[in-house]
Amino acid sequence: MLIGWISIYAAVYQEESSSIFDVSESYGKQLIWIVTALLIAGTILLIDIKFFPAFAYVIYAISMLALIAVLFKGAVIAGSKSWFQIGGFALQPAEFAKYAAALGLARVMSSASFNLRTLKGKAQAFGIIGLPAALILLQNDTGSALVFSSFLIAFYREGLSGSVLILGAAMAVLVLATLLFGELSIIIACIVIAAIALLFIKRYTGNILKIAGMLILAIAFIHTVEYSFENVLQQHQKSRINVLLGKEIDLKGVGYNLHQSKIAIGSGGFAGKGFLQGTQTKYSFVPEQSTDFIFCTVGEEWGFIGSVSLISLYILLLIRLIRLAERQRSDFSRIYGYGVASVLFFHFTINIGMTIGLVPVIGIPLPFISYGGSSLWAFTIMLFTFIKQDANRFALL
Repeated sequence: MLIGWISIYAAVYQEESSSIFDVSESYGKQLIWIVTALLIAGTILLIDIKFFPAFAYVIYAISMLALIAVLFKGAVIAGSKSWFQIGGFALQPAEFAKYAAALGLARVMSSASFNLRTLKGKAQAFGIIGLPAALILLQNDTGSALVFSSFLIAFYREGLSGSVLILGAAMAVLVLATLLFGELSIIIACIVIAAIALLFIKRYTGNILKIAGMLILAIAFIHTVEYSFENVLQQHQKSRINVLLGKEIDLKGVGYNLHQSKIAIGSGGFAGKGFLQGTQTKYSFVPEQSTDFIFCTVGEEWGFIGSVSLISLYILLLIRLIRLAERQRSDFSRIYGYGVASVLFFHFTINIGMTIGLVPVIGIPLPFISYGGSSLWAFTIMLFTFIKQDANRFALL
């Protein structure tokens, strides 16, 4: 939180409002969010440990109602109708839905009758994450909706077949390859790979039918890629992917943010330009630099050393969360812990990845660093709920 507060101060620094405590500026407001987040954290630590499994469904239901309500009563900010405007502040229910989904999943998957290997179990688990994702998509917030896919990591820990993850990875490769090289080229490549595979396996009827079936499914999937890309995605989403893949160069339009972001991070060099010395930062070359592109500030002013230090802190936090999750005595706490780690991992990798051009820009914050009360509150609640469970792990079976 402290790193985030200082980075936000550097990102939006105004000489006429140079006090970091000036609540009329973003850095002053972030201090209010930090103080209230700490109060929320303290309150969570005082709550009875049995509250969380007992009220998991209630919290999930309230969160889903909030996601529905914002569709009718929400304010449109940056093209997404996903905010409740309350006076001078805006609250985003989608951030809290991740917490609710983690609790709901832990409650469902820890029940004695649950089995993720059955069709009913899969329907329950995917339904818990699918409902908020669908409601958030209706708000035109694709980035936040994609976060719910991170719970597949928790599913894998609880028994989901690795073939599902391999299938997902194969589909992602086919999508990227088709967009890069075209439909016909990838279909020919798949046929060649299938023919080579036939040379190295025992050519029983069953094996031949399996390869033929996979080839037909791959070709059918490839046929859907370009159609979906052209007819499902919005123009700005298509442009961002094309820019990322190098098929489109638009340094003054849709590629502007990414281009300026890479200039800012690259200009930081090994040790950075120093606090408040970043020229890309000072002259506002990078849009959204206090929110989605806050990592640029770290890269420019603290350089490679600062960037690696921040990334190391996240990695240490994730490793610690996994170790704590594994030592839980209750299934509920373990599954919840993996849910928290999964969401943090997704935000951390995608946010930093999009600032350095490894993934498309989807507009999700860097946990505990980016400006914004909703994100900071939601991640604080998620983390301290798990800390509370770990501290009382012998009382929750």
